[in-house]
Amino acid sequence: MTSTISKTRSILIDVAQQLFAKQGVENTTMNDIAKASQRGRRTLYTYFSSKNDIYKAVIESELNGLYKKLETVIKRDISADDKLILLAFTRLTAIKEVVTRNGTLKADFFRDIWQVETVRKEFDKKEIHYLESIIREGFEKGIFQLSSIKQTAELLHYAFKGLEVPAIRGVIKLDYNRKSDRELISNIVLKGLYTK
Repeated sequence: MTSTISKTRSILIDVAQQLFAKQGVENTTMNDIAKASQRGRRTLYTYFSSKNDIYKAVIESELNGLYKKLETVIKRDISADDKLILLAFTRLTAIKEVVTRNGTLKADFFRDIWQVETVRKEFDKKEIHYLESIIREGFEKGIFQLSSIKQTAELLHYAFKGLEVPAIRGVIKLDYNRKSDRELISNIVLKGLYTK
């Protein structure tokens, strides 16, 4: 029974995501989602009490995909400094892919940033935890020298987050496969701006 419930819920979320991307969140009704999913409105309302609820579920679903990508970086057997740079590029690429994949959701993404941020709080906590684990590993192995692992993780999180909109809009084009881009981020994040 539980697998049927989660399967139905997943179908509704996938269909809603496609409709939101195609028509925009504002132009999509609960009835549109019910019809496109070939489920009744009663079924839809069993899982989601409003369009806002299903919109949040779509965002959560996308963030879970991002979370899994970051998790694969964390599990890699590479040095903490390389892991930190790979994490920065992975998250930027993944977030850009999410926004690009969601078509007209891109406009809603920027317009309704507060709702996205509300849903994103859990994701942010997980990412800060990942950053803490990388920084702790680097500190314990003598790669990093710092006074506060927690505060450093939080500052890096918000610095990376600040790159999202310029990367999504194409204002900055960073590519992990380009050595010069990796070195640029590495120099700023790991070495700072000093000439020492």
